[in-house]
Amino acid sequence: MGRKLQYHERKLLKKHDFMHYEREDEDREREIMRRYHVLSAKEYIMYRRAVGTITKLADRLRKLPQDDVVRLDQTTKLMRRLYDMGLVARRNDGLLAASAVNSSAFCRRRLPVVMVTLKMCQTNEDATRLVEQGHVRVGPKVITDPAFLVSRSSETQVMWVDNSKLRRAVKEYRGELDDFDML
Repeated sequence: MGRKLQYHERKLLKKHDFMHYEREDEDREREIMRRYHVLSAKEYIMYRRAVGTITKLADRLRKLPQDDVVRLDQTTKLMRRLYDMGLVARRNDGLLAASAVNSSAFCRRRLPVVMVTLKMCQTNEDATRLVEQGHVRVGPKVITDPAFLVSRSSETQVMWVDNSKLRRAVKEYRGELDDFDML
């Protein structure tokens, strides 16, 4: 088992808990990063900070009286913004839904994950690779950053770049390839 600790060692280690570590949530974090193919931990930390800010704001608003004008106004603004970003399912859910937003909700709004849900790719890894190579655009803008968050309104504008070979192959497979597209 080891030697008996000396007096000064016992004093130093008295308040330390060897059974619970600070980074115990690391397994869950790694699982989410692997599922949504988040490439760097910095991105995930940014999502967690944003979730903390949203939760803190929702808790502060919940402490105000329910008929307070400021609470009603700020709650509608917050819920509208969260709904437009695609982080909550319904606009009228309320502060409980705002405080229930988690980092996975941010990860689900990343461009590669949205591409998988739109059935443009089969896996998040493939979608991330295609985004990095510049095959995807949102509206008129070509996106090469896989951490790009797609809002609810711009979700319909995710498409292949006009001169992408993937776009041509998809159209050829569907039988939609036009003679003009062959040029």
